[in-house]
Amino acid sequence: MKHILILGAGLMQKPAIDSAHELGCHVTVVDGNPNALCASVADVFYPVDLKNLEELEQVAGKMKTTHGLDAVFTAGTDFTASVSYLTELFNLPGHSLEAAKNANDKVRMRACFKREGVPSPEFTEVTKEKAFLSLEKLLPLASFPVVVKPCDNMGARGCRMVRSPEELEPALLDAISFSRTGRAILEEYMDGPEFSIDSLVFNGEHTITGFADRHIFYPPYFIEMGHTMPTSITEEEYTELLKTFNKGVKALGLSHGAAKADIKMTKKGAMIGEIAGRLSGGYMSGWTYPYGSGLNVTKQGILLALGENPTELITHRENTICSNIFDCKCNKASAERAWISIPGVAKRVHNLELLSKMPSIKNVFPRTIPGDKVNFPVNNVQKSGNVISQASTVSDAIVASENAIKKVFIELEKNNTETKVFLNAPLNTEFPPSAFMVNEDLISTITNQKNDTFSGKPSWVDTVLNLSDWNGRTLGETLELFYEMKPEMRQDSEKSGKFWYYVIRGGIQGALYFE
Repeated sequence: MKHILILGAGLMQKPAIDSAHELGCHVTVVDGNPNALCASVADVFYPVDLKNLEELEQVAGKMKTTHGLDAVFTAGTDFTASVSYLTELFNLPGHSLEAAKNANDKVRMRACFKREGVPSPEFTEVTKEKAFLSLEKLLPLASFPVVVKPCDNMGARGCRMVRSPEELEPALLDAISFSRTGRAILEEYMDGPEFSIDSLVFNGEHTITGFADRHIFYPPYFIEMGHTMPTSITEEEYTELLKTFNKGVKALGLSHGAAKADIKMTKKGAMIGEIAGRLSGGYMSGWTYPYGSGLNVTKQGILLALGENPTELITHRENTICSNIFDCKCNKASAERAWISIPGVAKRVHNLELLSKMPSIKNVFPRTIPGDKVNFPVNNVQKSGNVISQASTVSDAIVASENAIKKVFIELEKNNTETKVFLNAPLNTEFPPSAFMVNEDLISTITNQKNDTFSGKPSWVDTVLNLSDWNGRTLGETLELFYEMKPEMRQDSEKSGKFWYYVIRGGIQGALYFE
């Protein structure tokens, strides 16, 4: 029996734990959260902070002396450097520690790209002492908008677009607060569609194991509302993005294990956002790619970590794209989509039980239960839930997932200050945005009528019934849903200007909050 140490016991690590068990491994798992979701499915679990190298070394050393240690692995965490620290220390297969540090720190990563001529934005490192400086002093050749990120975090925590001098200092301080080392990176904004790419690197070869279109919304933040695979871009663009990714992997020194890119196709061509030395989180490597391809890429990554040959991967891959790049393409389609909420406290999550019964829906992952505090997301860990579909075509997969998220919604507790503040904010508030984006003339009308009483539904309502909210639900569908749930309130609500304001601002949640 092989013995593997897996870092992380959350949902994103479940495919790794399951795959290791399928390979007949004895699985030891560590996570800083003693109540982590997958702690109970490990053969042995230790509550260890994944930043604490000394304690990780003790756990690995104990494994080595008692029954052996054959591999160290992670997926969907920020702790690839911790993995490589252990693999180097115990002489196990994996990326070098130097390469893992290059991929784990955005400043080091950008420096590697710049040195090797890999297309990526101009950048500078910012500490708290420099956060008050102007853009001209921090990044002289840049102009607004720019992007601010923590140097060492994931999930878009502390990441945002900065459009003006007034936004710069607070954005930098926020990003620094999310950094474990107290540093932010300030870089040029790359405009263009964004993609996620997963791959496995070994024997001097680079095999693509997932390529997805990312769907990013809600500036100034970068909220991924889902991804779709296979991609819809042209073969020429696809090839350029993969070649750029390959150059980036080489520049970082990643040589044995997984590599994951966030990459854009800009007016200047392909440019790398970042590359991590692991398989992706966000449901891609563990769910959507296996649904699209039929290949368990996590299992193949674990085989590499064990020093074994990933034979299924080699059998699965297709034509060489260029010198050392291979591709494992999808023959089916999969789409992941998220649903979100306005601020408040969840009273009830409606219609979850319906989602798994809908055609083509493979998984439903609610993140919110009654009593939880919810927010309109400013990063990718604040979304309220996700669905994943599998279908024979991209369009069918998209329709399945988008139909599912239209069904589910969170009813909020009443008398909540944060909910009231959101619902009474101006309808043209940029962020968080209103559920239904009506034109300025209609905003003025609805705002002026907020305290009015009508004899019936206002005449303007019928002109915007086809507008959709954040979760894809039209205004017409929202009203049908509300009247079905609260038939006794139909007449009174239709006569209230406040009701219509809340509906436009907060969708079905605003309608249900109305009294």
